This record gives sequence, structure tokens and C-alpha cells, in this order.
Amino acid sequence: MIQITVNVNGEDFDVDVMPELTLLDLLRELGFHSVKKGCGEGDCGACGVILDGIYCKSCLVLAMQADGRSVLTVESMGNVDEPHPLQKAFVDEGAVQCGYCIPSMLLAADALLSENEDPTDDEIKEALDGNLCRCTGYVKQINAVKKAAKVLREEENDNE
Repeated sequence: MIQITVNVNGEDFDVDVMPELTLLDLLRELGFHSVKKGCGEGDCGACGVILDGIYCKSCLVLAMQADGRSVLTVESMGNVDEPHPLQKAFVDEGAVQCGYCIPSMLLAADALLSENEDPTDDEIKEALDGNLCRCTGYVKQINAVKKAAKVLREEENDNE
């Protein structure tokens, strides 16, 4: 066992982990069930998180590699009472169906919008690439990201 400290959504967790434990499995053990276990090989995208500001597939990261680092899951974005503009846009645009892929898509989109406040369709497609959705044709998700980007730009302009 190896002792690590990982910050998840602003809270530090001191945990003992086996060397082969993935970040995905650790997060689920800690109760972050929005991080889904899909393929286990980095292909489906259901396990996406933000690790030190970079979107990644948590099934491909060992838990011990997260020692001293910051992880964000979709719980960090918003909630039912105060949704993040991306969450609201995904609902408004009908981009949420079964919901399995949505937490990771939201995080991938948020990572994109933190770097690019007005992405093109191709840039959105690239950011969401690797997040498989079996329920939709991705058009609604792309529209939702564009809608959220506009809302976030308007909010930023209002705050200036």
C-alpha cells in the first residue's frame, strides 16, 4: 500500500492505495459515482476528469499518479439548484438522454471553454472526441456547448 493525498473538488483525501489501483476506481471508492466505469481502456470517455486543469481519462491514470494533485469531477461544476451554464445548456438543448456519457462530456467541454471562449464546431468536435454517446448523434451536444459558450461570454462581459 502507498499513502497518497489527492484533492478532489477542493477537498483533500488521505488514502492508502494499491500500486495498480486506477484513479477511476479510487474516485468511485471515494463516492464520486459521476465518474463512470465504461471500457477501462480509455476508448469510451465515460471516466473523464480534469487533472490539474487538463481533461483526461481516469481509467488510464494510476491513483498514485494523482498524489499531491487536483482532480475535478462534474460535481465541481454545479447542482440542480445552481447549474453551470454547460449543464443548463445540455438540458435545454436535449443533449442529455441516458446521462452515462454526460459528466465526462461536460468536463471536456468545460476544459475547452476555459481555453477557448468561442470555439468552432470543429474545435468542439475535437474536444468531445473520445466521448462515446450511444443515445444521440452529437449534434445536440455541439449545440449545447455553443449555447453555453455564448452565455459564458455574455456573463463575462456583464462582469467587466
